[in-house]
Amino acid sequence: MKKVTLIMMASAAMLFATPAMNIDGQGMKQMKQGKKYCKNKYKQNKMKQRKMNSPFLIKHGLPHMNKMIMPYLNDPNFNLTAEQKFQLAKLRITSMTAIKEAKQSIIALRNEIIKESQKGVSLEKLKPKVAELALLESTATLIQLKCIETTKEILTKDQMYFLLVNKNKDSRYGKSNRCKKTCKKKY
Repeated sequence: MKKVTLIMMASAAMLFATPAMNIDGQGMKQMKQGKKYCKNKYKQNKMKQRKMNSPFLIKHGLPHMNKMIMPYLNDPNFNLTAEQKFQLAKLRITSMTAIKEAKQSIIALRNEIIKESQKGVSLEKLKPKVAELALLESTATLIQLKCIETTKEILTKDQMYFLLVNKNKDSRYGKSNRCKKTCKKKY
């Protein structure tokens, strides 16, 4: 009887300990890393939130031209004229306000669909809302595509080439550089 009890306790301990380990055997390694693992999990959760809150139909792959241009607005190598700066600022304001308006209604409608589907609302009642959500997301994506097209019309070929070449090089304005300044660890 004692042997059976010990075997049952050992197997129960193994079952409860298994979820702590990843299937790929990285559990102990992650436990030893401690805070680093937690930070990576935090970043992953933030990325999931951003993906969920994206108002676009195409979540990845389309460039955000305004974000790419902002660090170089006053860069002499980028060589923007006053007229180009004015046109880009005007384009930024119009596209950002339109996307912000669409984003609020997209997130509200998405949350409503999720809540109703969890309550067990039928597919027939959800179809119109899903169609409306798709229409709003496609509208936001079209605004982004129009912004990309207009930005390409405003910039010269040399300026576009400058953006493409310096897309990942200049970290003066990136998040990673801010982390380097505030964190005490050396990278």
